[in-house]
Order: sequence, then C-alpha cells, then structure tokens
Amino acid sequence: MLKIAFHSIYKHPLPEGHRFPMEKYDLLPQQLLYEGTCSKDNFFEPQIPNNKHFFSVHDPDYFFDLLNLRLSQKAARKIGFPLSEALIEREMMIADGTMKASEFAVQHGISMNIAGGTHHAFSNRGEAFCLLNDQAIGAKYLQNNHLATKILIVDLDVHQGNGTAEIFQNDETVFTFSMHGKSNYPFQKENSDLDIALENNTNDARYLEILKDILPQLIHQEKPDFIYYLCGVDVIESDKLGKLSLTIEGCKERDRFVLQTCFDQKIPVMCSMGGGYSPDIKTIVEAHANTFRLAQEIYF
Repeated sequence: MLKIAFHSIYKHPLPEGHRFPMEKYDLLPQQLLYEGTCSKDNFFEPQIPNNKHFFSVHDPDYFFDLLNLRLSQKAARKIGFPLSEALIEREMMIADGTMKASEFAVQHGISMNIAGGTHHAFSNRGEAFCLLNDQAIGAKYLQNNHLATKILIVDLDVHQGNGTAEIFQNDETVFTFSMHGKSNYPFQKENSDLDIALENNTNDARYLEILKDILPQLIHQEKPDFIYYLCGVDVIESDKLGKLSLTIEGCKERDRFVLQTCFDQKIPVMCSMGGGYSPDIKTIVEAHANTFRLAQEIYF
C-alpha cells in the first residue's frame, strides 16, 4: 500500500499575502481522496520526533536556537517565514513524516510526504522557507538504523539543493544530484556531487533527454540501495519562481521516468513534494497529484 505522510499542521497559517502557497498542503490530499487515487488508509500522521534524529544532520547549537526561537534577526530573515513555535513544530513533523515514510518505502517500494523537500536547510542555518532538511535527516535515519547503505538524492526541484549539497559534501555514502535552473535561486550555489544547470526556457524534450541520459548512468555508477526523490513542480512554465518551460505533461513524464526507473531497478524511493508556485493553485495541485497517480499506477 502507498503510504503518505500528512498532518493538518502542514498548512500552518502565514500572514495574509505571503507568497508561499500553503493551501496546496490541504487541497492536494482532498483532491487525491475525491478522485479515488487514495483512500484515508493511505495517509498517516507524523509526530514530533526525538531531537536526536536532527543531530545527525544539523548543528546542535543551530537546532536549539531554532527550537527556542533564539535565531538572530539576520538568520531569521534568510528563512523568510515569521518564526513561531507552531512553525518549528511543523518542520519537525515534516522531518518525522519523511523518516517514517522512508521506512514504508523500504517495506513497500515507494512512499510519499505531502510536504518536505526542504533542501535549502544547511547543517547550521536555514534559508528560503527551509529550516530542517527532511531528506537529509531521512537519509541518516535509514543509515543509522541499518536500513540503507548507499543513498542517492535525486533533486529535480527548479532550485538547486544547496543545503543538501553542503550537508553531504564530505559524505561518500550519500550522492547528491541536483538538476535545476541555471539562473534561479540560489544565486551562489553549492557543489552537489553532480549538478546539471539548465538554461532558461528549457522545454520538455530537452529536459527529458538530459534526465533520461543521466539517471540510469548514475544508478549504475553509484549502485544506491535507496533513492530520495525531490519532485518539485516549479519546473513548469507557469511557475512564478521558476524559469524553465515544462508543460504539466512533461513534468508528469519526468515523474514517470524516475519512478519507473526505481521500480525496474528494485530500489526503494521516498518522494518529498518540494516547490510549486504557479499563479493558479489548480495547476499546482494537478501537477503534484500526477506524482501520486503514477506511484499508484506503477507500484500498486
């Protein structure tokens, strides 16, 4: 059965006018239930995990400053969210959702987190709406519990996974692959193990050509026994914060190729949703929903 992490706190309210589309975290599961792609049995609620899980990835001083709302004004501005206890609780639950979903993926081949993809969180700071790096925390959780040895992170959000790259820069057990817009945020990029920087207006054909050439080679080269997939839909042409030109169908074909490859290679995959900032919320929900539809089609 496909297991999906979702908690009502994912839609933590922000001040009116904030650009981050939090409503998608509520609308997406509603859509999946309405159309019959998922049932209530597919969803599980994450909780606040033990703090020890964060210390495999994040500096304890940063974590406790965050937990106790003691970040400097400069550090808080980089995050972009108004800091609150509810926000910190939300981030911790997202990380727990990814850890638990990772275990479900080991059991069932695939799992999802309605939220997550907080790849701009560094070991010692947060940036761009990301406070705690859920997939990095999940990766070390699997390794610490002897559920995986070599992990491949496939980050196809339109923005480079700079925090993830920094966290694993000296860790040969986790290979970081980021395929992103060349001129998108972050403007000062980190070095992933493999970075593919795409030109503005890259279309379906070119994007898929590159991905289909690279991913099988990476899997053959690195031989991962677990894959994290960050499947942001901010690659589509209508996205306000992206500069690529994929159609919704092209984004769906991207997801189909990644998930089918993982299925064919018998490598468990855990998916975090990542970004999506199109003006029409229906576009965002439809693009994200395609990933869940494909997971059900391919695996179950």
